Amino acid sequence: MWPVAMLPDPSMSKMRTELIKTIAMIYILDDLFDVFGTIGDLSIFTEAVNRWDFNMVEQLPDCMRVCFKALYNMTGDIGEHIYAKHGFNPTDSTRKMWANLCDAFLVEARWCHSGHVHSSEDYLKNGILSSGVHVVLAHLYFLFHEGRLDDKTDILNDSPSIMDNVAITILRLWDDLSSAKDENQEGKDGSFVECYLKEHKGSSVDSV
Repeated sequence: MWPVAMLPDPSMSKMRTELIKTIAMIYILDDLFDVFGTIGDLSIFTEAVNRWDFNMVEQLPDCMRVCFKALYNMTGDIGEHIYAKHGFNPTDSTRKMWANLCDAFLVEARWCHSGHVHSSEDYLKNGILSSGVHVVLAHLYFLFHEGRLDDKTDILNDSPSIMDNVAITILRLWDDLSSAKDENQEGKDGSFVECYLKEHKGSSVDSV
């Protein structure tokens, strides 16, 4: 529904398709890090995404190899689409953002597996990245952009100001609270809810 809400005009059908691919891949990677991977495999996968090295994923389970190949091909295809429309190819920039997203997912996976009790502040700092919102916004920016980019574009930085605003923080918290209630996790999901409940003894999911 997000792509339809953000790009409602019928003429934007191709852009919606590219955005759907991006959002779907964020959810796939989220599940990969939350459910399917060991810390060792996830560390290798994340390093492979940072280097975009197919050789590194050969030792990983099939699901990770398939995911890596799909991510690699998708970023290349979207880059070619944007090049055909606007005359520049942002693949290097988008792949860097996917690497940053995997880095953030790996941090959360390590927290969860180790039982590390991190602060709610640390969680939100990393959670803004692991929300994937910056990846979606960047792709929207590239899909719409009519001119060439320069190296000072905030959205390309590792920690751009657009990722630190109130709206993305609210989305991160809303997602965590919804998951805690809908899935009856009672704050045991390594999310902001868990951090808050540990810092505020006697609180409940409803009070958060």
